[in-house]
Amino acid sequence: MKRISGGITAPRGYKSSGIKCGLKKSNNKDLALVFSEKKAQTAGVFTSNEVKAAPVILSQSRLQQNPDARAVVINSGNANACTGQQGLDDARDITALVAEELDILPEEVLTASTGIIGKPLPVDKIKAAVPKLISELSFSGKQAAEAIMTTDTFIKETAYNAELPVSGSEVTLGGMAKGSGMICPDMATMLSVLTSDVVIEQELLCEALQEAVDVSFNRISVDGDQSTNDCVFLMSNQLSNNQPIQTKNEDYKLFCKMLKKAASDLARDIVADGEGATKFITIQVKKSPTPGQARRVARQVANSNLVKTACFGSDPNWGRILAAAGAGASGIDPQITEVSINGVKLFAHGLPAKKSRGELGGLMDAEDIDIEIILNQGSHSAEYWTSDLSYKYIEINAEYHT
Repeated sequence: MKRISGGITAPRGYKSSGIKCGLKKSNNKDLALVFSEKKAQTAGVFTSNEVKAAPVILSQSRLQQNPDARAVVINSGNANACTGQQGLDDARDITALVAEELDILPEEVLTASTGIIGKPLPVDKIKAAVPKLISELSFSGKQAAEAIMTTDTFIKETAYNAELPVSGSEVTLGGMAKGSGMICPDMATMLSVLTSDVVIEQELLCEALQEAVDVSFNRISVDGDQSTNDCVFLMSNQLSNNQPIQTKNEDYKLFCKMLKKAASDLARDIVADGEGATKFITIQVKKSPTPGQARRVARQVANSNLVKTACFGSDPNWGRILAAAGAGASGIDPQITEVSINGVKLFAHGLPAKKSRGELGGLMDAEDIDIEIILNQGSHSAEYWTSDLSYKYIEINAEYHT
C-alpha cells in the first residue's frame, strides 16, 4: 500500500467539479459534484444527532432503498437544516436536476450540505449552476475539495493504491473531506466522500466503512459540538475487475487498511485545521480493562475545554487531564493511573511526579502534544485526536451566526 497524489478522482472512473454559484458572501467555490462513470455500490455513515438536515434525511433514505449511486452533489454556505418540508423538497429538486443533466436516475444522486442552519436553500442559484457544474467535470479532485470548505483554511484530500494479495489486482482509494469547527466524536461538522474501484460485496463495504469511521472521524474533537449535517459516503464502482471480495480474506483486510488510513488522514487534517487551532493533540489511553472504557476516557479528555486551553497556554497541567479522565464514573483508579505529556511522566502512584517548573519549561511549546494515560487495569487502548482552544476560536464563533 502506498500513498499517491490526488483525491476522489484517483480511482478509475471518477470525475468531479467545484464551482461558484453565489451561496457564499466571499464568492468562493460553493458547489461540488462527484460522479462515477459506472454505478457504484455506496455505503454511508451519518450524524447521530437527532436534529438531522434535509440532505442527510434524503441521502440516508436513498441508500436504505438502493445502495447503488452514481453521483454526490454538495453545497457549502447553507446547511439546509431545520428548513422543514421545503428543505426536503429543495434537496429532491436539486438531485433530480443533476440526474436529468447526467442522464441517470434521481435515486442514484446523493446530496450533502454544510453552512448556516435555518436558512432556506437558494435553490434557483444552485439550479442555474448545475449545467456548468456538469460541464466542468474532470479527473481533478481539487476543485470539489475546495468547494465544500466553510471555515476550513486548506483542502483535505488523500489517495492510496495497492495490489490485492489474493487476486493480484491493483485497486485505488481516494477521498476528500471538510471540517474545522463543531467537531466532536460520533461524527462532527464534517463531510467526506471516499471513492474506490474495488469489487466488493455491499455488506462488507458497509462494515468496512463503519470500522474506518470508528477509528478516524469518530476519534476527533475540536470543540465538543456535534452537527446536523455530518455524513461520509464510500463509493465503489468495481472498475478494478479484481476477484470479488466476498469474505473477510486478505484482500478485504488490505482494503480495510487502505480505507482506515485514508479516513485517518482526512480526520487528522480536520483536527489540524481546527478553528483557531495552534496545537495538534494526540491522546492515548492504554492498559484499559475494556475497549469501551479506553474510548470513553480518551474522549472525555479530548472534549475537556480545560485540557485544551492548558495546551494552548503550554501549561503541563496534568491535574486537568486526570480530572477529565475520571469524570462521569469512568472507572479509573487514580492510585494506579499514570499521566505523561510528551514522554515525561507527571503523575503516578496517586501522586504528582517531583518535577520543578524549570524541568518542565518548554515541554508543551511544540505544535504536536502527546498525552498518555495508562490505567494499568487491562490490555486495551484507544487513541483520539484533538486541538487546543485559542482566542481565535472565540473570535471565529462569536462572529458566526445562524
